[in-house]
Amino acid sequence: MQLSKEDFQAWGKILGKRGWLAYTWPARHGGPGWTAIEKFLFELECAASGAPRLPPFGPIMVAPIIMEFGTPEQQQRFLPPLAAGETWWCQGYSEPNSGSDLASLKTTAKRNGGHYIVNGQKTWTTYAQYADWIFCLVRTRHDGKPQAGISFLLMDMKSPGITVKPIKLLDGECEVNEVFFNDVAVPADNLIGMENEGWSYAKYLLSHERTTIADVNGSKQQLARIKRLAKKEGVYSDHRIRDEIAKLEVDVIALEMLVLRTLSAETSGRNPLDIAALLKIKGSDVRQSITELMMRIAGPMAVPLIPAAFRDEAGFQLDTYPGGQAHNAPLGSAYFNMRKTSIYGGSNEIQRNIIAQTVLG
Repeated sequence: MQLSKEDFQAWGKILGKRGWLAYTWPARHGGPGWTAIEKFLFELECAASGAPRLPPFGPIMVAPIIMEFGTPEQQQRFLPPLAAGETWWCQGYSEPNSGSDLASLKTTAKRNGGHYIVNGQKTWTTYAQYADWIFCLVRTRHDGKPQAGISFLLMDMKSPGITVKPIKLLDGECEVNEVFFNDVAVPADNLIGMENEGWSYAKYLLSHERTTIADVNGSKQQLARIKRLAKKEGVYSDHRIRDEIAKLEVDVIALEMLVLRTLSAETSGRNPLDIAALLKIKGSDVRQSITELMMRIAGPMAVPLIPAAFRDEAGFQLDTYPGGQAHNAPLGSAYFNMRKTSIYGGSNEIQRNIIAQTVLG
């Protein structure tokens, strides 16, 4: 079932009232000040209870940037509503010709008095149709190395000149969007850190995103679902299926060990970026393998979810629908949706290059 903005925000505000939406934040910025292990246990319990997995763009991704590089005024302005679940953020990184090669981005921001005038386009922008704010990488200088001319701007999505166009996916949903900027005036006070230093901030943020993409607790829950699915389909006794499940279980355990290594690095103050690249690769591989095995177990019954077909003429819920069993219904769309994980957050090919350069030398 696709959750609405209202569904996400209702859960976010429940967490916000307990101070748990900002569970990764230090106490000085309004978070609970939990240790790395406490954060991990909280994520584990949320996944085990089936709680909605909230989009990470606000509390997990842009918030650390504002804490680390923002001014006290920016921190006071943006962090409290984030922690309360009152604002929704999206990420403006990828462009039509600048995805994995992010340094080639073309969206420009020219200083004009107390504002930057922004022109360009972002794409694959998740939940931009819901967002109140977008954090954007923009080009503020054209000479020298491409990375040296990028700045980090916070932009109000209600600003005149911003247009959002949804991109319909194979499952019929519009999770991602194109975002167009036409002479958008952004107050210079919304610049994070120093002009032309945005690339450094983006790298800092991406280490958080790659760790989030691993989603080890979500993978553990999906692994349990595979076992239930195999039993319902009557193939759990098939040794070939059991072998595939066992291999996935080993991979999930190995992924969890990588996450714990990252937590150990954070606790000891070491930079976990190299491990984050490993997490991103392995996490996306595991999630794709899980959805692929689900498809194989369900066979031709793993058709895309058709909500209207779950009810009869009187509007009552059905256990089955034309083309498949109800417990299998979302598998096709989940399989196709997970193909993206090896691309976003820095493609796996680029992550392997990072590991080769920084770990293997």
